Amino acid sequence: MTIAMYPGSFDPVTNGHVDIIQRAAVIFDKVIVAVAVNSKKKPLFDEEERIELLRQSVKHLPNVSVAKAEGLTVDFARKHDAKVLIRGLRAVSDFENEMQISGINRHLEPGLETLFITADSAYSFLSSSIVKEAASFGADISKLVPPPVQEAIKQKY
Repeated sequence: MTIAMYPGSFDPVTNGHVDIIQRAAVIFDKVIVAVAVNSKKKPLFDEEERIELLRQSVKHLPNVSVAKAEGLTVDFARKHDAKVLIRGLRAVSDFENEMQISGINRHLEPGLETLFITADSAYSFLSSSIVKEAASFGADISKLVPPPVQEAIKQKY
């Protein structure tokens, strides 16, 4: 059984994230979405809210689970027997940063491979930051996030 993990802060989860998760779920026996805390960011949703919103957004995928991630990504991967790290790429600008992260992860855990999945063109512009900014000004975000996330964002703003 090949287990992959898809780490991120997911604040909030977008349709772009869900697309990457769905595509990974076709490739791997099991996909663990690892919700991490990014100390450099001020989140709109706390960790438990993000976990619950992700669970609601991927409940149609039987081989996908959502878990809280603490510490190093490679330690989480080891603990959960994940052999593949999924990373989504929206644009060439994402690639350079993701290559550096991939390099350090491979250095720390040589058995962990990184698989880059390019964003569907419908979501190549989409980020959690853009969603939050648009929502804060009252924009329609219904095509950008899953319905549970749209409702939760409405409550925040």
